[in-house]
Amino acid sequence: MPIETLDFAQPFFRVQHITDEDRISVEGRAIVLNLGGRDLAVEDQAVAPLSSVIVQDSTLNGVERAVIVHGFDAHADENELFEWVKDTWPSAFDIRQEERLRGVSHYMSPKVFVGNVGLTMYHSGSVPLNVGLHKDHPFCPVPGFREVHTQIVGFGKMQQCRERDVETLYLEEFMAPGTTHKPMYDAEGNYPWHQYETITPSIFMAVEMLPEGVRVPEMEVQNG
Repeated sequence: MPIETLDFAQPFFRVQHITDEDRISVEGRAIVLNLGGRDLAVEDQAVAPLSSVIVQDSTLNGVERAVIVHGFDAHADENELFEWVKDTWPSAFDIRQEERLRGVSHYMSPKVFVGNVGLTMYHSGSVPLNVGLHKDHPFCPVPGFREVHTQIVGFGKMQQCRERDVETLYLEEFMAPGTTHKPMYDAEGNYPWHQYETITPSIFMAVEMLPEGVRVPEMEVQNG
């Protein structure tokens, strides 16, 4: 299906998955993440693979694969939105059972896979978040796993460290709504020590790209 509406972020946001569209109009404001292997165009501006922009009443051209998030700025009271999210989504620790997430104000939506790409929204409710530096992803312990994150609401930063100690930080990327950090994995799919940290309470989208032929990790998939 060239245009598919995904329900994992409802009722808070409307998310579309787009494939193989030469031209598509976007009404209002939305975040566009390019998941294709080549640039897509917004009017006459190029959007590189694994990068994102905010568009408004725009036309996308040459879309190989993309995700569009509508309604990212439609909530007048963000604190009210966050309380609603906490009442709707379970804690990430309850779902993932990773010790680094125990007691952390971190909540996750259902996860949906479209082919080999998994999409999840997370709400990070405290400042600082203290989600914990990590370089492994237990739900996909195979070579070649790739992941990026797109900021949806609020402000955060993606941090990379030489060791499992934030004092060894060597790279930090600021993330505002519509921002996707640069991929941090190497050609073999190895990651540095890294973490997402809040500047304000936030919502971001995790985009997990599994290697070809890898079975979808059922332990990670939730039903709405």
